[in-house]
Amino acid sequence: MSIASPLQTIAVGVIVERTKGTSQWTDFLWRPVSVLVGVPATAPWTKLSDDGEHTTFFAGVADIELYRTETPYYQENLASGAPLLWVALRPTETDPPYALLTVTADPAEGEGLTEAGNDLVETVPMPMAIQEAVAAFVVEHYVERTFAKRKRDRIDPEALARRVPARDGDKQ
Repeated sequence: MSIASPLQTIAVGVIVERTKGTSQWTDFLWRPVSVLVGVPATAPWTKLSDDGEHTTFFAGVADIELYRTETPYYQENLASGAPLLWVALRPTETDPPYALLTVTADPAEGEGLTEAGNDLVETVPMPMAIQEAVAAFVVEHYVERTFAKRKRDRIDPEALARRVPARDGDKQ
């Protein structure tokens, strides 16, 4: 989530699964399980399936925003062998219990989303069509950043020397 405008967006639909809780402290466990390429003609939080133990819902639509400055992170994600998307859901006080916050292909942003503490952030596999779109974006916009090691300033030994405090009538 950046202040700058993304150069490209990819619309995805998010599928969320609800399972029955196994402890006395929670009734249900929620987690994103997949993303769909494109925007389905389905209302958010439509129940897709229910087998008694697992219920899946279409949580809604989000845009994966792609920025030129993040291309090294996208490239690392694609090179990992199993590219992932990070899906963030924010708890609500109403029904449905979560609102779709964002979906990102940037591992650094995905990690940053976990810092809030209250949001539910999970990874899901990146579909091949999204991998291809992100790879094309990286090829088009990647800029190699060279590492420049900074050199320390030389220490001035006189700057560290002890000085006699000046008196009112003394010249310096």
